[in-house]
Parts: sequence; structure tokens; C-alpha cells
Amino acid sequence: MGTLKYIVREHLDWRSQILLLAKADIIKTYSGAALGWAWALIKPVMTIAVFYFAFTYGLRAGGGVNGYGFALWMIPGFMAWFYMSDMLQQGANAVRKYKYLVTKMKFPVSTIPTFTALAKLAIHICLMIIVCLIFMATGHMPDIYWLQTFFYMLMMLIFWTAWGLFASMLGAMSRDFINLVKSLGTPIFWLSGIMWDVNTIGIPWLQKLLYFNPVTYLATGYRNCFIYKVWFWEEPLQLVIFLGLMAVMIGMAIWSYKKLIKEIPDVL
Repeated sequence: MGTLKYIVREHLDWRSQILLLAKADIIKTYSGAALGWAWALIKPVMTIAVFYFAFTYGLRAGGGVNGYGFALWMIPGFMAWFYMSDMLQQGANAVRKYKYLVTKMKFPVSTIPTFTALAKLAIHICLMIIVCLIFMATGHMPDIYWLQTFFYMLMMLIFWTAWGLFASMLGAMSRDFINLVKSLGTPIFWLSGIMWDVNTIGIPWLQKLLYFNPVTYLATGYRNCFIYKVWFWEEPLQLVIFLGLMAVMIGMAIWSYKKLIKEIPDVL
């Protein structure tokens, strides 16, 4: 608890700098390009456009799910995946990327994954606005279920910020860990229900097991907002499982920070 209080106090004391560095992270990532940070939106939008065309006009993937075309069903979960995949890999590399803040400045290490996560969240919010426009353009007007998108955004931010602290501490100690995380991106994508409907699995125990994957819960949650029209409290088992996983991740983040914080400046 002492370590957790210390981390929280660092975030409160440095909150202004965290927001400024989140903005700087976006600028730095896309500096030198004529379109700047717009490239953060162009790539996922182009990917979605290609998938939309392929599944709507090329593969003609039937009526989709719950009365929505497959491409529309896919888009909310895919947009959530863009954020999670970025944090999966870049979160693990956050401390190494900003090692000058650790070695040359007296900067709180625990806040580095936080401003990285906030930078990705700013881009994610812009993408979700595009998702809303796509649904409205196809005749699906906003309803009250769309509001719980903010709940899933918050859950996603907390979980992946904790992951970033845990993974970036280990990543700072070993490049092998970063390479391991990079190799996990594709398996996680195909096992998480991003491209297929978890609810159609006919084996109850396997369906429940899949919800121990936080990516599955969050991607399905976004679809609950736009497709299934289900409130998050209407699926209490999935919610409890995810909150348990989030508590474990926060615990692992605190543990890694406590164990490695003194060694990381020397390693970097």
C-alpha cells in the first residue's frame, strides 16, 4: 500500500507535466511528416475502410450480427484493438523510449506509462468519433447505450496503464521481454474475438474462459454499446472477471515498480 500511495502522489504532483508530455508524445511520434499526427488516424481509418469494402462487397459476409452488417459489427472492436495493440507493445517500451527522463532528469518513472497511455487515448477518442459518424452515416442513430463507451474507455485506460507500468519496468531491464511482447500481438489478436463473435461459441466453459482475456472483454464491451445494446452491469460475471484481472495487473505493476525502480537508472 505504501508503494501505491507513493505512485498516486507522484501522479498528483506531476499531473500538469503528464498532460503536457502526453501532447508531446503525439507530436514527437509523428514529427517530420507533413500531415503530422493525422497519420495516427489515417492508418486505422484506411484499415477499417479496406475491411469494410472486403466484407461488404468482396466476401459478402452475410447479414452480420444482431441485424448489423459484419463490417459494422467488426468496427467497434477493431477500434478498441488499435488502442490495446499500441499499448501492448509501446507500453512495454515506454521507459526505454523516454530513458533520458530517468537518467538525465529527476522525473517520476511511474508517470511515463501514464502519459503514453493518455496520448494513445486522445487518438482513440478521435477514432471513436469517426466510428459514431460511420454508424450514423449507415442509418444507425445514437442511443443511450452509446454513453457506456466512456465506461469501457476508462476501464481500458486503467488496465493498460497498469500494464504499461508493469511491462515497461521489465522491458527496461531486458530487451528480450520487449521482443516477447511483440511476438504476442498476433496470437492475442486472433484469440480475442476481434474478428469473430465470442457469443457464438457453443461450448459454455470455453466462452467463459475467453473472458479471462481482457482484450476479449473490452472489444465485446464496445460492441455491447453499438451492436448488442447490453449494459455492462447486465453481464456481472464478465465484469467481475475483468475487475479481478485489473486488480491483478495493478498489483503486478506495483510489485515490478517496487522491485526494479532502484536498478533501472543503472541499467539504462
